[in-house]
Amino acid sequence: MRRHGMVVTINGTSLFKFSAGLFVGLILVFLLTGMLTSLKPQYRPSSESLNEISRQLNGKTFLQLLSLENHYFSQALPDKSFELELSPLFFQLTTSINPDDPRSLLGRELPGFSLFDSRILVAGEGTNYTNMPIESAPPTEVLLEEREASIESLQEREEDKKISPPPPMTTNGRKVVYIYHTHNTESYFPFLKTDDTSDPATAFHSTANITLVGKKLKEELEERGIGVHFEEKDIQSILKKKGWNYWKSYDASRPVVQSALTQNRDIQYLIDIHRDSLRYENTTVTINGKKYAKVVFIVGGNSPIVDKNTKLALQLHDLFDKKYPGLSRGVIEKKGEGVNGVYNQDLSENSMLIEFGGVDNNMEELSRTAEAVADIFSEFYWQAEKVNASPE
Repeated sequence: MRRHGMVVTINGTSLFKFSAGLFVGLILVFLLTGMLTSLKPQYRPSSESLNEISRQLNGKTFLQLLSLENHYFSQALPDKSFELELSPLFFQLTTSINPDDPRSLLGRELPGFSLFDSRILVAGEGTNYTNMPIESAPPTEVLLEEREASIESLQEREEDKKISPPPPMTTNGRKVVYIYHTHNTESYFPFLKTDDTSDPATAFHSTANITLVGKKLKEELEERGIGVHFEEKDIQSILKKKGWNYWKSYDASRPVVQSALTQNRDIQYLIDIHRDSLRYENTTVTINGKKYAKVVFIVGGNSPIVDKNTKLALQLHDLFDKKYPGLSRGVIEKKGEGVNGVYNQDLSENSMLIEFGGVDNNMEELSRTAEAVADIFSEFYWQAEKVNASPE
């Protein structure tokens, strides 16, 4: 009986090529690893850089990529016929240019256009990229000239004053909210005795300004049992003494806020109040037949705790949408060149920057808004206290 065997022949040339390829591959891996580890920390790939890349992708693209591994995610795609196109995706990731958003290209080519690089995280009613919040610095002549203010229009009428009953809950003397104004000279045209309202950059005043709105908010919060530390320091005066430019206002307010946090350990929430430079039609809403100055939440995209700052702003915006629909213009993230990008929000995860109305809103509209903000915030605060309360 003859046994049959199987003979396997190996091509020496193929084996050599495979071994050489493997060796070269290992060398390249070691070289690449060495290059990455030798880079300075700021240039190394990190979760932040990967997050920055992923932000350029829209939701549909993410779902499509996930569905390649798990088909369950494809059920969430709004359009079942949506197909992933690799060439536009590769072009967008390598050039940072989004074909659907001309700002990604024009922001590099046109001077000053990068100021509109802000992202709308949540858009309130009527909010889009054509009416983004605008921050304008006052001209030098406005800083040097003190104009007359229409104080009479700011005084509360006797019939408007109300006697409120004692709040059912209080912070028992603890001042848990800190209100301050980095741009404390920002004003509104109805506060000023002027006929020229053409340039929003001229709406500034040393006393008749945004601080009156902050004081109104303080009063409304205290009527709801929430203790408030209102910052009286003139930030713009500090800026002037140091000889700094207007864009360094947040550097001037930072030590003031830090000092307040050090001296008062009860502070839980920081509110920096500003006003927008947009005009009346974009900053006013009618609710139940009454005019209100709209609010918008600004989040510093360069803050290391931007996610926590954003979470708070989104929660408050949702509450506004339910009780005062149209009052909140949304949540806007600002970062990059031309803006501060942090706004001192890294000092607390419960830090807020709220824009109250625009240059054309009057005190009556702003007062209603301050009352609404106090109403929403107090509900949020007491609910959070109830959730965080330890069982007896």
